[in-house]
Amino acid sequence: MATDQSLLPVIATSQPAPSACAAGGCGGTAWIRIGAILAGLAVALGAFGAHGLDGVLKANYAGKTKVVAGETVAAATKYLGDFKTAAEYQMYHALGILLLGVLMQGSACRGLRIAAWCHALGILLFSGSLYVLVLTGRTWLGAITPFGGTLFLAGWGIAAMSSINKPATAAE
Repeated sequence: MATDQSLLPVIATSQPAPSACAAGGCGGTAWIRIGAILAGLAVALGAFGAHGLDGVLKANYAGKTKVVAGETVAAATKYLGDFKTAAEYQMYHALGILLLGVLMQGSACRGLRIAAWCHALGILLFSGSLYVLVLTGRTWLGAITPFGGTLFLAGWGIAAMSSINKPATAAE
């Protein structure tokens, strides 16, 4: 089978040139993996919250109440909402990490890498503290949660600043 030699330059030039990040300097692929794992865990934890947490909460918080927005509600109801919030925020920020990993593949890395770290640590502190608080009743963990939220905000801000500092391409 003969190869048409006239197609070789087209085939050879159709591949994008590797960037500094794609060459291993940034770890975009690792962040894509981390984001995917965290997103999968968010689905699993969300499913647990929807289908398996009810019995645990009833056992742990039977007869207990919490005041939410000026109304008294069953503690199990309040903590179920907290668990769902943790899973939702984990998913949002896992998807953010995935996106940052993809963006690292073809652009300057430092700000994107810092933003990804902020999101990952934010998931640990925000979602992690809420999961443990709900499952154990250790309310002092609620004091950690805002630090995770602050990291989420910092991550989005740093990602935005990274896009501002990025030089425009000819396609833009």
